[in-house]
Amino acid sequence: MSTAGKNRNILSGLVDPQSAVTDTPKSGMPGGEGQTQRPPERLGARLNSLSRVASGDVKEKTLRLVDPARCRMWARHNRRYDLLSEASCADLLEGLRSQGEQEFPAIVRAVTDSADYDYEVICGARRHWSVSFLRNVEHRQIRFLIEVRDLDDEAAFRLSDVENRARDDISDYERALDYRAAVEDFYNGVARRMAERMEVSDQWLSRFLELAKLPPLIVEAFGDIREIRENHARIIKPLLSDDQTRPRVMAAAKTLRDEQASHIEAGEPLVDAAKVIERLKTAGAGKGAAPRARPSPKVHASAAGAQLFRLIPKGPKRAVIELSLDAEATNDEFHHAFAAAMADLRPGK
Repeated sequence: MSTAGKNRNILSGLVDPQSAVTDTPKSGMPGGEGQTQRPPERLGARLNSLSRVASGDVKEKTLRLVDPARCRMWARHNRRYDLLSEASCADLLEGLRSQGEQEFPAIVRAVTDSADYDYEVICGARRHWSVSFLRNVEHRQIRFLIEVRDLDDEAAFRLSDVENRARDDISDYERALDYRAAVEDFYNGVARRMAERMEVSDQWLSRFLELAKLPPLIVEAFGDIREIRENHARIIKPLLSDDQTRPRVMAAAKTLRDEQASHIEAGEPLVDAAKVIERLKTAGAGKGAAPRARPSPKVHASAAGAQLFRLIPKGPKRAVIELSLDAEATNDEFHHAFAAAMADLRPGK
């Protein structure tokens, strides 16, 4: 008989309701000598759990608490780790602070090619970022809860996709890039084979693969890849497929890209995705040129890097200066920077 079989028989005997557990009670306690006693409640529950494991009804997992610094992101992780922030992880941070521990483990696999890391994270980038933030910034004594699995790259891809497919905090475009790489790396470029392995329809997968084909200039027109949705590709694709509309759409995208960059530099809200789509459609229809980008504000700083003021153009003959009065700089540094700005604005005056 195999070891597993012996264990099952042993455990079965331990929890068999016909197998009595007897004890001799103390004097004056209910149940005389020789009477059958039930096992303590905690022991009974433990024996029942062991029986379920032995029978295959329950699978036990080994979880570990580790230093997140010993874990790296899997190179194919479908979430942009560099885009994570306090705002995007606010719900996780709040839960970790209140509970003092991580509730759900991240899925990792062991690595052997680096002396700096023991594991790489397959699922759980936000959990890793949040625990690292609390340890490094708030100096909290909290460790990273992980479940170690033995996975090849294709299995890791499917597991990561299943866990994150329904999450709103991974953008359609991030997911599309992941699918485009996976279809080549794991399925020899055959989308149907990939759809079968993922258990999704061919049509559903093809929409994301089309999204991943958007030209970089169109992607940059949105200012933030997290704002790009699968349906945007369906709207833009016909405009790019027509030789008449494509140049106009690409020109509008270039204007939008520059405008979004100006907003980012100035700390202003981006042009939202709905307006981006509307302007690209308008350009494709030839209903007038897309709006020209506004001149970008120019930031003037001290030699030490302290921001002194922003110079905001308001047309060819006007400009507005926003002073940073709390800047770590002297008035002389403000004067020199202002003089330099005036020399640029009014040369020869």
